[in-house]
Amino acid sequence: MSTHYAPVLWNRQKRVYDRVMLGLMGLYLALFTALQLVSYPNISPETLIIRATGTLAFLMLHVILSIGPLTRLNPRFLPLLYNRRHLGVSMFLVALIHGIFNLIQFHALGNVDPLVSLFTSNIHYGSLADFPFQVLGFFALLILFLMAATSHDFWLNNLSPRVWKSLHMMVYAAYAMLVFHVMLGVIQLENSAAWIGLTGLGMLWVTGLHVFAALVEKRRENHPAVKGSDGFVKVCELADIEEGRAKIVLADGQNIAVFKYDGKLSAVSNICRHQNGPLGEGKIVDGCITCPWHGYQYLPHNGQSPPPFTEKLETYDVKLVGNSVFVHPRPYPEGTERPAALIP
Repeated sequence: MSTHYAPVLWNRQKRVYDRVMLGLMGLYLALFTALQLVSYPNISPETLIIRATGTLAFLMLHVILSIGPLTRLNPRFLPLLYNRRHLGVSMFLVALIHGIFNLIQFHALGNVDPLVSLFTSNIHYGSLADFPFQVLGFFALLILFLMAATSHDFWLNNLSPRVWKSLHMMVYAAYAMLVFHVMLGVIQLENSAAWIGLTGLGMLWVTGLHVFAALVEKRRENHPAVKGSDGFVKVCELADIEEGRAKIVLADGQNIAVFKYDGKLSAVSNICRHQNGPLGEGKIVDGCITCPWHGYQYLPHNGQSPPPFTEKLETYDVKLVGNSVFVHPRPYPEGTERPAALIP
């Protein structure tokens, strides 16, 4: 977490995840190669590598972009999210192979510098149909490189979570560039309606899944309509919170998670300091609130990560009136201990 860094902290889950990922990648490449050799017996090795790695990287990007909304819809997908950065780095490496072979095959055999040729061999920048699609791929690959190079928590900690998150949200800009990269490449070189259709279906899947997950999340939001004279707002009934779990409430611009544990109620910010994960969707493990995304932990009564870690959350006052749970949406400074509400 925050005290030391290692290239990869391997555990059994990560090993299984990576083996399955590499196995599926190898299976895809084998099947794609076989189909291409059957359909195009005279295809060159370079073209085969370009097509195989390009389609694989694009498919992997669709999977990566689907994991987030899928976890919002069903927590069973959380193990995929936990190790998503491994998938992202692997996808970049596949895309890099695709880009290198493209640069060699189309731009490295003349007397012009390959990168110069990339930007000058097609200068129809004012035309939509003839736009230089390889330039779009280059800038998308550059974004993917920045994301892969800063994927480790070292960069998250030193860039700050806000900057790091903003950088990694550029994946959507890269995805948009790659959609046009593929569409224009097919139009200009392949003229295949099937590839255009598949790309369109992929785009509809990603956008539709994100919109659907956002609508579901919107319906789940708890916005208390009534605030008492003491400033407290009702969250829910005590029975609505499972033991070791939380109820999330949005009040006065505060995103709050109220946890029930060991006969007590405590409230902290719902936003994990690691990657803004939803702490209220996690649970209490070994006495600590555990983020469902990457396992970061915080003590429920003061919002502090257990020593030697240093992450801290805002805390809030909670009270129990009969069987009704109330929280005050006024935050206390990060790491401030607040008395828990005792459950009779």
